[in-house]
Amino acid sequence: MTRTAVITVVHGRHRHLQRQRETLALSARPPDEHVVVALDDAEVARVIVGPPATRLVEAAGDSRGLPLAAARNLGARSALAAGAEVLVFLDVDCLAGPALIGGYRDAVIAEPDRVWSGPVTYLPPAGPGGYPLRALASLDAPHPARPAPKPGERIVQSDPDLFWSLSFALHRTAWLRSGGFHEGYLGYGGEDTDFARCLQAAGLGLGWVGEARSYHQHHPVHDPPVEHLDDIVRNGRLFRQRWGEWPMRGWLARFEELGLVRRSGDGWEITARATPP
Repeated sequence: MTRTAVITVVHGRHRHLQRQRETLALSARPPDEHVVVALDDAEVARVIVGPPATRLVEAAGDSRGLPLAAARNLGARSALAAGAEVLVFLDVDCLAGPALIGGYRDAVIAEPDRVWSGPVTYLPPAGPGGYPLRALASLDAPHPARPAPKPGERIVQSDPDLFWSLSFALHRTAWLRSGGFHEGYLGYGGEDTDFARCLQAAGLGLGWVGEARSYHQHHPVHDPPVEHLDDIVRNGRLFRQRWGEWPMRGWLARFEELGLVRRSGDGWEITARATPP
């Protein structure tokens, strides 16, 4: 039997984690194990109750920014050491649709040299009764900027800029070929686009699975994300060094309009900082 592990990195958002675990337990084919990486968060252990079977891993923080890339790698190592063959990475904000685990597992087994993503719906704030965890399909409205195959369909696509780390799955051999996430990325932005480039460099394909639907729980955001200005510029500079171009150019252009950054040679430098409204 192919062993499947879900890997979730957690720093705060404990109620979101609890809801996610409820949806994993409701899955038509639940995961064999949920690897929860507590990233500089000593309170995670107290909120983990009930199924699915859980492996809690603790990861240290970093004063420069949350080491999300390193935390994902740690979670993968833990899952592989326990015998997992299919790795499903699911952001803590994402609720799992009932067919997500089975859809990913089938796609990964059918094409283990491809990394699979699933459609994500961004949800409005939960009402007094919370989200309908047993009827998430009633909220289905996948993000329009990404492929969204219907259940039962798979789409093969090669654009690494369409990859996102909210929800994806791959075989253990593909993970080992990829080299994992580059741990030089700290804080918000860039590490998932870098990872997609690494996948392509390793000869791994990309694709989308219609059954692997997830639902992103609402939380406040700023557009552009001025609270992550330092992370975006620092991580963008690292990406430029590795791949010859800047990522997140839309956000950088918005920051420039706000007077927060300016062009410097072939890059960007911070000129001011803004307090999120």
